[in-house]
Amino acid sequence: TWQMLAIYMVLAANLSEQQALKQACPCYASQVCNCSSMGLDFIPPGLTAKMTVLNLAHNRIKHIQSQDLQQAVNLRALLLQSNKICSIDEDSFQSLVKLELLDLSNNSLAHLSPLWFGRLFSLQHLHLQGNSYRDLGQSSPFSSLRNLSSLHLGNPWFSVIRQGNFEGIGLLHKLWIDGSNLSQYEQGSLKSIKEINHMIINIRDSNIFSEIVRDLLHSVSWLEVTEIKLPVEKKSLVQNSIRPFRIQKLTFKQAFFTDQTISQAIVLLKEITSLKELEAINCVLEGKGIWNTEEIARSGQSFVETVTIIKIMIQNFHLFFDLEGMESQINKLKRLTIASSNVFMVPCNLARHFSSLLYLDFHDNLLVNKRLDETICKGSWPSLQTLNLSQNSLKSLEQTAKYTSRLPKLNNLDISQNNFGEIPDVCEWPENLKYLNLSSTRIPKVTTCIPPTLEVLDVSANNLKEFELQLPLLKELYLTGNQLKTLPGAAPIPNLVALSVRRNKLNGFSKEAFEGAQVGTVHLSLMECHRSLVVSLICVLVFLVILLLVAIGYKYHMVWYLRMTWAWLQAKRKPKRAPPKDICYDAFVSYSENDSDWVENTMVRELEQACPPFRLCLHKRDFVPGKWIVDNIIDSIEKSHKTLFVLSEHFVQSEWCKYELDFSHFRLFDENNDAAILILLEPIQSNVIPKRFCKLRKIMNTKTYLEWPAGEEQQQMFWENLKGALKS
Repeated sequence: TWQMLAIYMVLAANLSEQQALKQACPCYASQVCNCSSMGLDFIPPGLTAKMTVLNLAHNRIKHIQSQDLQQAVNLRALLLQSNKICSIDEDSFQSLVKLELLDLSNNSLAHLSPLWFGRLFSLQHLHLQGNSYRDLGQSSPFSSLRNLSSLHLGNPWFSVIRQGNFEGIGLLHKLWIDGSNLSQYEQGSLKSIKEINHMIINIRDSNIFSEIVRDLLHSVSWLEVTEIKLPVEKKSLVQNSIRPFRIQKLTFKQAFFTDQTISQAIVLLKEITSLKELEAINCVLEGKGIWNTEEIARSGQSFVETVTIIKIMIQNFHLFFDLEGMESQINKLKRLTIASSNVFMVPCNLARHFSSLLYLDFHDNLLVNKRLDETICKGSWPSLQTLNLSQNSLKSLEQTAKYTSRLPKLNNLDISQNNFGEIPDVCEWPENLKYLNLSSTRIPKVTTCIPPTLEVLDVSANNLKEFELQLPLLKELYLTGNQLKTLPGAAPIPNLVALSVRRNKLNGFSKEAFEGAQVGTVHLSLMECHRSLVVSLICVLVFLVILLLVAIGYKYHMVWYLRMTWAWLQAKRKPKRAPPKDICYDAFVSYSENDSDWVENTMVRELEQACPPFRLCLHKRDFVPGKWIVDNIIDSIEKSHKTLFVLSEHFVQSEWCKYELDFSHFRLFDENNDAAILILLEPIQSNVIPKRFCKLRKIMNTKTYLEWPAGEEQQQMFWENLKGALKS
């Protein structure tokens, strides 16, 4: 039965190629054509000028020919990524003058031709990464792409960039180059691009990195570099370049630093006077912080104002030195983020030199209260306004408040996701604190420890059962995810503008709860406000979904497949074929009621009155009364030596003839025999055969069938051939 199951699933799921293409890839009357992940090895025919989006990604297409896209003149987006494209005719894209997005990434293109892009005057986004080309040719493939905004190219084999490769490109919003194995870069190659807002380059060769930086000083705003090992060389990055420079932000991702290379990099990067922001994300630092601070100090003042370090890996981070001697390099810094990097303290002497720092983010580190006392010592961080200490290991709220009170200008403090557990009655806070985040700190209540100067307070996701604090300046209060059964009183917080009380245990509230305060906007879910209405809407929605499924099922003949599934489940419990002693008929006859006159008065008389006579099974005469018709069909086919199909245009319009054809098809494939005999009673035009009769087309293409002739002489030969087929 498992063989029958496999065969049924194949037959039910795999319609004819043309039918499947039209159903799964509706390209013929729609503006958007989605043919992705269909196993296609060709671009579907019949594309029209109506189409604006064509998605052929994740198929097996190898070649793009001149005529494939010729009619799709209004195409705006063409997605061909993740195929096996190895060749493109030179004029394949010639008619796509309105194309704005072309994705050819992750294919097998061994070279790039300028002729492909010659007529793509509207193209804005071009993706060519992940192919197998080693260079961009001797000239520029992009010279005609005057409107190009983003370009993504390169691959593991990409090794050469030449002068002139980017001629014709004036402005790019984003340039992404996978140059992990780039070994040759001709100086000046990227200078032809006058302006690049964001450039990402994957590069390992530090010398080539230096050459590229020199070419980009006047064009790139944000340079992002991945997988690089920083150079030890002392050659200037700016050399004789004329100021002002344009580059403002430099990001390193998955880069590798040592104490020596990071010291040299700090010195070299100071020469880029326009550089205001440095980022290091998912990088590795091999060393203990023994930097050449004397050389760094001699090189002058840094112009960088923002430093972001996220997930830096320092082996033996607990042995890292205190960076003594770096004090002169940090006094102009305004924003510092060191997150997810195992920071457990900052030496007091170093902290006191962050004289201009306004924003400090130490979230997701290893700070504890004892080390926080050293990190926020008296006189440290004198200008700090915003401090984020969330997701650390702080245990005492009283001590945390006391240490932060040493920051005279602090007005924004986030100490969420620390495990305080308890809250004292009195705390000492910064005098000007306006924003305090105490969410997810496991405090069981709120006390007068909360400073009265606050304008915004977040105590979400704790275990609060009530909120009765007097906070006269408070404007926003967040109480989401607590155990509140009543609203906070309005009088103690008269200036409240926003209140969040989602996911509490509130059952309702009255006008008195607001004590005359007018509520402007309320953001409550429908379930919270109109439970009965929501239930009604859900019921209506479920009904509409069922109605939609019924409509889809009717359109795509799902009812028929369900019937077939039930019939197959009934049939699979029976033997594959009745034993010889149970064979009752020479043939089961499948025919349309409209052809009954020929079958019953001509064929039956000729065969059943032959010598010896043939035993035929006809549904009118031999089906068991009261038995389900599908069971009758299955039993009759199983108890017949052959199955005889009388084909006509009436036959292909009959639902029951379709069942009989399918059940016979199971037996044909399961036993690998020749049980089906086809009689073509009249010529059948292919356009009248319904889509679901794909197996009939297949049988007619693979089996010889008998045609009923018009002349009496040929009819005698017809009967002889039919009798011979029944005896075989």
